[in-house]
Amino acid sequence: MNIEEALEQRILVLDGAMGTMIQRHKLEEEDFRKGWFEDHDMPLKGNNDLLSLTRPEIIEEIHRLYYEAGADIAETNTFSGTTIAQADYGLEHAVYDINYHSAKLARKVADEMTAKEPHKPRFVAGSMGPTNRTASISPDVNDPGFRAITFDELVTAYRQQAEALIDGGVDVLLVETVFDTLNAKAALFAIDEVCEERGIRVPIMVSGTITDQSGRTLTGQTTEAFLVSVSHMPLLSIGLNCALGASAMRPYLQVLDKNAPFAVSAHPNAGLPNEFGQYDETPEMMQKQIEEFLQENLVNIIGGCCGTTPDHIHAIAQAAAKYKPRPFKAKKESTLNV
Repeated sequence: MNIEEALEQRILVLDGAMGTMIQRHKLEEEDFRKGWFEDHDMPLKGNNDLLSLTRPEIIEEIHRLYYEAGADIAETNTFSGTTIAQADYGLEHAVYDINYHSAKLARKVADEMTAKEPHKPRFVAGSMGPTNRTASISPDVNDPGFRAITFDELVTAYRQQAEALIDGGVDVLLVETVFDTLNAKAALFAIDEVCEERGIRVPIMVSGTITDQSGRTLTGQTTEAFLVSVSHMPLLSIGLNCALGASAMRPYLQVLDKNAPFAVSAHPNAGLPNEFGQYDETPEMMQKQIEEFLQENLVNIIGGCCGTTPDHIHAIAQAAAKYKPRPFKAKKESTLNV
């Protein structure tokens, strides 16, 4: 069964936060160097993507915990796996290895879990984060025309990431936490190029992030505008993640439900961070809020972002199992309201 077929049968559950789980291990600088970057001349602590290489047993166990909690889809540990993001650590040369080995780790655990539970196949989503640059906004308030990155540079970086993730065996590519749609369009262009050259088709998920209660992305787009901007691609799903907790995300999911000709996904934070940067919503609190999405038939894929753990995903999976997925084939002829 492929992921498209699974989507028609049930609401799929995405995993939760990778960073939250990594923090539990209280890792030190040597953990980010072990066996790969022993002599690297820049600090590496906090570059979590490297752990797929240096402490693969930790990442493998995190994937396993999420799958055992009820997740159908695990994201690869590659949120910062582009040459653009890795340039901060002087590790542009490691990008292929980061993405390839991250995908292989998740694939290994997914296949093990599927073998144990053939009725519930597990899938791997190649996580492609937004990078730490924006193509639409100047980082210099005194020079609004300046851009720190070009579209072509983004395409090149995303292409390298997509190739390695595909080589590693992902089922779907997830362009996520989109705060600048131009960055996302570069990722989509890169994926399209790779697929065309290889003569393959890889399902694509796109997930944007609403930065505050205004309902807009960082670059000023409404949810509808964001949807229209990426709807030229035959996506598997469109959705929202991060920034907001589940309750605050609901009105924007309603917009996607009304207009999207694709599946709709959501993986909210465990509420908003407190003054210490911690997330306070318990699995029970989050389950109650997400159940409102499910009762309204708003989503096809549901999971968690910052602050969520296997306990949160278990609670979400229990709720999702009680509801039917949002029908979206019937919406393919709908007109977007823009």
